[in-house]
Amino acid sequence: MFPVASAVSHRYPPFVVWGLIAVNTAVFLFQIALPPPLLERFVFRWALVPARYFHPEWALANGLDPTDYLPFFTNMFLHGGWFHIIANMWTLWIFGPAVEDRLGKVRFLLFYLAAGLGASFAHAWVNADSAVPALGASGAIAGVIGAYMRLFPFARVIVMIPILFLPFFFEMPAALFALIWFVLQLVQGIGALLGPASAGGVAWWAHIGGFVVGWAIVRLVQRSPIRHRPYYADEGKLGFAPDGRWRKRS
Repeated sequence: MFPVASAVSHRYPPFVVWGLIAVNTAVFLFQIALPPPLLERFVFRWALVPARYFHPEWALANGLDPTDYLPFFTNMFLHGGWFHIIANMWTLWIFGPAVEDRLGKVRFLLFYLAAGLGASFAHAWVNADSAVPALGASGAIAGVIGAYMRLFPFARVIVMIPILFLPFFFEMPAALFALIWFVLQLVQGIGALLGPASAGGVAWWAHIGGFVVGWAIVRLVQRSPIRHRPYYADEGKLGFAPDGRWRKRS
């Protein structure tokens, strides 16, 4: 289930979303330009390795400072491959502009970073013994999905579902899309807890943590109607109302 388009209107250019995509892309291009030995050291230095903080003796033996918490922040700007960064940036491109529009640029940036930090702490807490570096913007972007679900639960999201080799396109409410997405993360996250502790793979609990933080705090940082006038009925797009739901017919 791959998101293709959002029906929610936004008035202003999403400069923060564009900036985040640019920064993530620049860091990724820097990563892939590094020779393998330097890349490995770079990832271990700036990605999130939970064992670094829960097993200080292991961290010191491997040249990592257990008192340096910067990787909780920096890991959200690193990616593990082309598909990883393209999928993340595409999802941010779909859901980010509407959320940025309702929060404002500064609040959206702080919100995004808070969701990313929440994702990092959730991953580290659940995987305290893991020596596998966790990296990627998906935890922060999960927070954006959570915010989108709470702000626009009835907005229509256009998704693509590949069946065999054929793409099929559907519309569904944002709440249903986010619910299916969250349940899949939860099922996979519980399954990962039952697997080998040293196994790598997707940081499911980072997704869960980021989503929960985003859903929980977005109303606290949303701009008031005084600073962001409500949309008029004719400001929608794709034939939908401004909040992305089906337009009421008179």
